Amino acid sequence: MIGGMDKFDLVVIGAGTAGEAATHYARAQGASVAIIDRDLFGGSCPFWACMPSKALLHAASVHHAGGDYPWSKASDFRDYMINREGTDAPDDAGHVASLEEAGATVIRGSAALVGPGQVRVGDRLLAADAVVLAVGSVSRVPHDLPGLAEAQPWTNVQGTGTRELPRSLVILGAGPTGVELSQVYARYGVPVTLVHPHDRVHDREHLRSSEFLAAGLERDGVRLRLGARATAVRAAPRGGPHVVELDSGDSVEGHEILLAIGRELPLDGLGLETIGVKPNRGRLEPDDRLQIAEGVYVAGDAAGPEMHTHLGHYAGEAVVRIALGDKDYRPMLDAIPRATYTDPETASVGLLMEQAKERGIDAGEYTEEIGSSAKGYTAEVEGHVTIVVDRSERVLVGAFMAGPAVSEAIHECVLAIRARVPLATLADTIHAFPTVARVLGTAFIAASRELGE
Repeated sequence: MIGGMDKFDLVVIGAGTAGEAATHYARAQGASVAIIDRDLFGGSCPFWACMPSKALLHAASVHHAGGDYPWSKASDFRDYMINREGTDAPDDAGHVASLEEAGATVIRGSAALVGPGQVRVGDRLLAADAVVLAVGSVSRVPHDLPGLAEAQPWTNVQGTGTRELPRSLVILGAGPTGVELSQVYARYGVPVTLVHPHDRVHDREHLRSSEFLAAGLERDGVRLRLGARATAVRAAPRGGPHVVELDSGDSVEGHEILLAIGRELPLDGLGLETIGVKPNRGRLEPDDRLQIAEGVYVAGDAAGPEMHTHLGHYAGEAVVRIALGDKDYRPMLDAIPRATYTDPETASVGLLMEQAKERGIDAGEYTEEIGSSAKGYTAEVEGHVTIVVDRSERVLVGAFMAGPAVSEAIHECVLAIRARVPLATLADTIHAFPTVARVLGTAFIAASRELGE
């Protein structure tokens, strides 16, 4: 204790994936750690995001295939996965126990910086050699959309946590959350309308991935309203459907409205002004060592450049490595895998061809169809594998897939980009038959032969 303050090597604000990873890694290095959260230890992923959504996707897949998985069983399985059996809120005791067993000081409450190396939680003042901000993110709610508040919209919390199927559902936003939950509810017979302001679903992915995914959603009964933006909501009386007015001049209806239009960082009240940091449009701008001020680091959603559980875990350990004195280490953020667990799955890493060309890369794109491969014929599935190659350097810079198990196959490309594996080596690698990975190998061979490898 120093001057009435409890002293730690590291104070972590936020106990989601990034905060937990930072704490466990720091304790393994012998550092003293206090970790603080005002809500659930473990964060959104195990309770209101990744784990419940994937459990529901699994249940919906079995149900869709004719298996014995009614909604009541799916809801019970989801509750089991998030430690919410027979209660309203999940139980985070396991996460707390794990942190305490590691030797961390666990504190519940709202934390704020009160100056360099100082954090206040209630009436308790902590001193730290380094502070890690791992505050996660929350669903963006457009407060300027007329009538929305009266409709009491769902966020991912209700979308993954409801125990009752909605009579009908309008989902605003066709990114990962929107497409995954639209498929869950459509496969359980709920009329679902997916509204998206862009002209294709999951529009940050490759065009081919969007096309395959859109076809899959429509086969399941999802009504797509693309290139349309909500302009107002007319909330219905109890029991009736809400009306969502669109900028196209018509409207859609749903008994519930689910918001899946992005995430925001909960930065208010963190005391960033006490360390001279001002957010830029609600975002923080860490340097290449994830630092925003002397001795203050960010990890997880607050750090960017993307929001994924696996990236949060990676960044959580990375900031501790840096904070504890590794002066040369810089996290590698050019090979971040992305996966969406719909049917078909989508997965990607690195740059689209247009993005590569914007960076001055001599980029070429090569596509192989899964549907016309042995995997496609034997499993009766469709999809694609598309790779983006730096033709001058003969290395992979991007990969984009849609189809079965592509979330597993993408990791070969993650490693290839991370290690700058020569294209010739990738083309000379044996891939098991018949797999999506072998289709990927065919793309490597095609690119290598065209480039004269």
